[in-house]
Amino acid sequence: MMTTAMVQAEDMAALEAAAKKEGMLTTIALPHDWCGYGAVIDGFKAKYPGISVNELNPDAGSADELEAIRANKGNTGPQAPDVIDVGLAFGPQAKEEKLVQPYKVSTWAEIPDAVKDADGYWYGDYYGVMSFMVNKDLVDKVPTDWSDLLGKDYAGQVALAGDPRASNQAILAVLASGLSEGAKAGTESGEKGLGYFKKLNDAGNFVPTIGKAGTLAQGATPIVVMWDYNALAARDTLKGNPPVEVVVPKSGVLAGVYVQAISAYAPHPNAAKLWMEYLYSDEGQNLWLKGYCHPARFNAMSKAGKVPEALLKALPPAENYAAAYFPTIAEQGDNKAAVTAGWGKVVGANVQ
Repeated sequence: MMTTAMVQAEDMAALEAAAKKEGMLTTIALPHDWCGYGAVIDGFKAKYPGISVNELNPDAGSADELEAIRANKGNTGPQAPDVIDVGLAFGPQAKEEKLVQPYKVSTWAEIPDAVKDADGYWYGDYYGVMSFMVNKDLVDKVPTDWSDLLGKDYAGQVALAGDPRASNQAILAVLASGLSEGAKAGTESGEKGLGYFKKLNDAGNFVPTIGKAGTLAQGATPIVVMWDYNALAARDTLKGNPPVEVVVPKSGVLAGVYVQAISAYAPHPNAAKLWMEYLYSDEGQNLWLKGYCHPARFNAMSKAGKVPEALLKALPPAENYAAAYFPTIAEQGDNKAAVTAGWGKVVGANVQ
């Protein structure tokens, strides 16, 4: 009888051959500076040179990704995504709408049960915590908590990294602000978070521009609320021009998990499965870690001595993450519903 390792090796060889026959993988919403995705995509292409990577709309949000699947159900052309990377709350929604198909990667057992669908329709890939990215040339007093941002020192300076009606990152920023106001995660955090951003907007501190490294450097958005891994990558990209400080707030420390899934209508299903295998391999997981993200298999790989010490030393201190709260799928779903439905009515700022 063949060993499990031999069977897996044969299965992988067959999958690789089928993927190479398809010749293409179509991704969506993967900015190269997000979680080290530039290096991840380059690594995949180097390992599988017979498969080209077609990258759609790098700046799309999670809702846009699901819409791209809906809009291209009968399309086998280059506008139909094979794979998606979305916020945790969007995984169950995609499964419920039958927009994704099941596939369990070979390292399935090392992905924590709390962040994966038991049937393999979606599974957690990495997480980070919500932070403030600050342009120190323009911000004299670096804020250390959410309450600070409401002060007069920050007039016209605070932005979100997405539209809270569609972007998972922005929706969870509202959740975090709600936690800082004493709310419980869920509908309450959404409602209190909307109240917080109404105060921020009424004070003239909120900037309705989607914040990123470029807008921060230009001075349009001197403070951007975003995931720590995005902020740290932006800091590295800017190389001190301007000087950037990344702050994990004292309260409302929120951890956010993103998940992977394969489109139910993927034109290149085998390439999509091979992509998943690469992402959840030791190589793929460590590339995410290099991009300042905590990968899904982090604990198992650490125990097995598979995480290079240099990558661990490059991360912010562990105590920054000690108070992080991981909202459940239900809490995220309830928060998302409150935020997307109420942003226009309560805050009234058209983020774009």
